[in-house]
Order: sequence, then structure tokens, then C-alpha cells
Amino acid sequence: MARVAGAETLTARMRKGTHRVRIGLRRAGVNYFRGDGTDWLALGALLLTVPALAAWTIAAPVWCPPAALAIPIIVGGLLLRPASLLLLYGASAAALIGEAAALGPYTEEPAGVTPGTILVVGTVGFAGLIIAQFRSRVGVPWRRGGTMLFDLRERIRVQSKLPKLPKGWHREMALRPAGGQSFSGDFVVAARTNGGRTLEVVLTDVSGKGMDAASRALLLSGAFGGLLGSLPPHEFLHAANGYLLRQDWDEGFATSVHLVLDLDSGDYELLSAGHIPALQLSAGTGRWEEKAAEGPLLGVYDGAQFDPVKGTLRPGDVLMLLTDGLVESAERDLTEGIDRLTGEAERYVAAGFRGAAWHLIEAVARDVNDDRALLLICRD
Repeated sequence: MARVAGAETLTARMRKGTHRVRIGLRRAGVNYFRGDGTDWLALGALLLTVPALAAWTIAAPVWCPPAALAIPIIVGGLLLRPASLLLLYGASAAALIGEAAALGPYTEEPAGVTPGTILVVGTVGFAGLIIAQFRSRVGVPWRRGGTMLFDLRERIRVQSKLPKLPKGWHREMALRPAGGQSFSGDFVVAARTNGGRTLEVVLTDVSGKGMDAASRALLLSGAFGGLLGSLPPHEFLHAANGYLLRQDWDEGFATSVHLVLDLDSGDYELLSAGHIPALQLSAGTGRWEEKAAEGPLLGVYDGAQFDPVKGTLRPGDVLMLLTDGLVESAERDLTEGIDRLTGEAERYVAAGFRGAAWHLIEAVARDVNDDRALLLICRD
């Protein structure tokens, strides 16, 4: 019995040891992809590749030319830190010297090591060093860096999704970044509150455009998404304004409009922080009306006041929330842009504005070098 117990204890210890080794390897891999782990494994593999390529070049220069040493240098620029990369460069230089001694430093034969070969390998090495230094400053390896940018873009897209509305309501959102980029300074956060009877939507335009505003938009969209629904509607913009002031950005202001819509009655309130007016189509009159609330920009000064404007969406009515890139540019003022947008929107009244948001941006602001966003709320 004692032997059996001892064997079981030994087996348990071995399992624990194996488990710890797995955890250690997993942590090492995670740390490497985060930019904190060692790169000795990649360095060792590349250092073994260099003499293998040199031997192959000497044995069969037609199939493996001397310029093949650029391959491990390129891979090293993507995987290694600058200090490790210098070791790889030293090994590559030694291999190139060995190839020149074996094949001849400069001959007219294609197999020889020519000045062009040295120039190609040196240029690739310089480019790899620049890439490695950039990655070292960022702290993210190249593979994880691309994934991170993709995740950030998808997070902004997911956060901009609008919740489903009850029967009788239609909503859609279209967002077009400046210059055809994937990141935008315009974003939307939305939630159904009050037991699902109220729709709260916040459309924000961060100062700047494209990639310059993308990082601030990502940070603000996460913060605003956490505030929305956690505070009474009239306190949201006050909290958002205080958040921007605490960031102390050089270019840290933003405009924002906050819609609070009762899905049972259609009554709503709009609170604005320096945002352009919303537009409401009245089915009874067929006319568009501007809904402009009063309030200063977010992030400018503390103690700002935001006065709401009220309205009602009746059956057939449409409410538009938009950013200034859609209606204002250097070639036209705000009034002209709004007139053009409402004129194009008349074409979709009979169809109920299904799929209209994207087409309206295409029609009125397709080539504008600014972020554009349009949100439609329709009551059938």
C-alpha cells in the first residue's frame, strides 16, 4: 500500500511539473507576443539558418545565390529586437565574407559575390533595423501588431452597433472615415435603458480626422459606452465633459449629441455639446425641421450647461443625427449642405428609408476629406 501511495504521489508530482512547464511556455509565448518576452528562440533559429544558407551557396551557387542571406535578415527585422538583430547581422556579414572567399569576391560569373549582392544585403539589413527599432518603441511584435489594429477597428465597429428596436421602429447607421481609411473620429454608442422602453444614442465627432482622431475616438467610445445608461440622461454630457477635461489632450475637444427617445410614446429629448442640429421629417407636413439644442463643446471648460430640446416622432416621422463632415466643407456652408441632404432624402420618403443612410452619404459627401456619420431613426 505504501508503494502504491508513493507511486501515486510521484505521478501527481510529475503531472504538476509538466503542468508548470506548459504554463511557463505559454506565459513565455504570451509575453513574446505582447513584446515583453525573450526572442532567443527566434534568434537561435535564424543564426542556424545563416551558415546553412552559406554552405548551400558554396555548394550550389546557381540554386542558392549569395543574396539569399537577405531572407534571414528580413525575418529577423520582423521578429528580433535591435540588439539581437545586430548579432544576426554579424553572422550574416561573416557568412558573406566566407562566400566571397570561396566563390571569389568579384568575378564576371553569375555565381560570384558582386558589389550588387553586398548592396542588396546591406539595404535589406538597414530596412530591417529600422523596422526592429520601430517595433521596439511600440512594444508589439509585428504579427501581434497587425492583429491589434484589426481588433481596435472591430471594437469601434461593434461599439457603434445600434440595439434592436421594437416593432414599428427602424434604425440604421452609416459611417465613412476620411480618405477611405478604416478608422474614424466619428462614433456612436447606444443602449436601451429604462427596462428597454427608452433608446439612448450618443453620436460624437472627435477633433481631427482619420487616424489622427482614431485613438481618441476609441478611448472615448469605451468611456461613453460605460457612462451611457449608468447615469441619468441629463448628467451624461456633464460626465463626458469632465472625462475629456481630465485627459488634458492638446487637441482634446469633441462635439456630441445625445438622443433620449421614449419608444412607447415617441417623445424625445436632444442634448447637444456644440454639435450641428438634428433634422426631423414630419410626415404630416412633409417638411424637414432643424432640432438644435444648446451646449458648448466637450472638453473646453468645466461647469458647462446643456439645455435640451424636445420633440415627438409620430408615425411616418424620421429623425436624422449627423456629423458636420456630411453637410459642411470648404466649398459649401452648413445651410447649403443641409438643404442638399434633405433634398436627397426626399427620394426615400416613400420607401421608408430602408438602406438610405449609406446612399445619402454617397450622394452628398462622397469625396469629402472628412469623417462622415449619419444615423436614421424612423417610426413606421
